[in-house]
Amino acid sequence: MATLVTGVIVAVIIFTAARQLYRDKKNGKSLCGGKCSCCPNGCACHGEIKSE
Repeated sequence: MATLVTGVIVAVIIFTAARQLYRDKKNGKSLCGGKCSCCPNGCACHGEIKSE
């Protein structure tokens, strides 16, 4: 029974994290959370980089 409860808790955590990543991506937010102007790959995920 403890294994089932633990599995359900882990599944809920994974589902919640995946849903948040999907919503952030849909709204155009960066998945890395960093400042794109300092990132060497910033232009690869957002096109031109605007200075902050």
